[in-house]
Amino acid sequence: MPAGVPLRQYLTFTAASLLSMFIGSQVVHNYYHPLRDLNYYIEREIKSQRLREVPQPSENASSP
Repeated sequence: MPAGVPLRQYLTFTAASLLSMFIGSQVVHNYYHPLRDLNYYIEREIKSQRLREVPQPSENASSP
C-alpha cells in the first residue's frame, strides 16, 4: 500500500475519514438547513434571468 502502510491500517484510516466526512456534512445540513429555502432561490434566479436585458447587436455592425 502507499507509503509502506499495512492494508488494515490503510482501510481503517479510509473508513474513519469517510465516516467523519459523512457525519460532518450531516451536521452542516442539520445546523444550516441549506435546502429549506432552495425553491425560493431558484424562483428568484428564474425571475432575475427573465428580467435581465440582453444587449442586441446593432444593425449597422458589419459581420466578419
